Amino acid sequence: MSEDTYSFENRIDLSGIEQMCAAVKRQIGKIIIGQQNFIDLLIAALLADGHVLIEGVPGIAKTLTAKLLAKTVSADFSRIQFTPDLMPSDVLGTSVYNFKTSEFEFKKGPVFSNIVLIDEINRAPAKTQSALFEVMEERQITIDGQRYEMPPPFFTLATQNPIEHEGTYRLPEAQLDRFLFKIEVQYPTFEEEIQILLGFHQRKNNHQFTDIEPVLNINQLMQYRQQVKQILVDEKLLHYIARIVHATRNSKDLYLGGSPRASLAIMASAKAMAAMQGRDFVTPEDIQFMCKPVMRHRLILSPEKEMEGVSADQVIDIIVRSIEVPR
Repeated sequence: MSEDTYSFENRIDLSGIEQMCAAVKRQIGKIIIGQQNFIDLLIAALLADGHVLIEGVPGIAKTLTAKLLAKTVSADFSRIQFTPDLMPSDVLGTSVYNFKTSEFEFKKGPVFSNIVLIDEINRAPAKTQSALFEVMEERQITIDGQRYEMPPPFFTLATQNPIEHEGTYRLPEAQLDRFLFKIEVQYPTFEEEIQILLGFHQRKNNHQFTDIEPVLNINQLMQYRQQVKQILVDEKLLHYIARIVHATRNSKDLYLGGSPRASLAIMASAKAMAAMQGRDFVTPEDIQFMCKPVMRHRLILSPEKEMEGVSADQVIDIIVRSIEVPR
């Protein structure tokens, strides 16, 4: 993010959101060293009411960070370990015959929760992946013609390993598009790794989850989400977002560009980032910061660029630099 300072007087009191962000970071920081962008994006997704796909090699605390974030919110939490033999009913639930009443009763699956952590999402086959389509987009599921609403808020965090291909299944494009962000978690720096070793040694190899305290309840979260929706976006910036996303559809480097859902996601997440920084208006820097996490999983590279080893992030950089920044 840019460190430019803006002098302004807010129409909206965003002090609650600022304090919440600081408190969540303090709690997660008791165990996690570094990964500031990762944590910022998780909080932004929570405020923007969007799901998150977390990608990274094993052992860099993807699942741990997601669990810690969930622990800072006073809400129901469930974790689902995806495996190749997992069935849709194992996720959504199933109708069970009750001999006492001689009727079928619906037994809710683990997806009925406020915060759902799906570990190794790419290990389940297409049949199970498709079970998530409706619930991620519409916050409801339909079983045997009966509709069941999800309790708000409904927030999904999914992890996947990018380098392991045996026993994994590619996520369908329609499902990828339902994630607000794809966060690529990197290795810690040398200095951060020393701090990780020191912290783990001092805790006697114990994660000490009991030290993590909830700092946010459901009512506060719903209130903060309403405040985020009221953040101002100048019309010039709406044009800026549209130009960036439209450029991905006309790029010779891409086989598939961003959908209108990508434009809406950039706007919603830029509002969340502005609120987290105590501003009631979006800046071009907020939009630029959100372009990669919002679009990297929605774009498909052209075969030529894929063979050259070019990444989606590199193409997004080129496109963003080519669009004039409104001032």
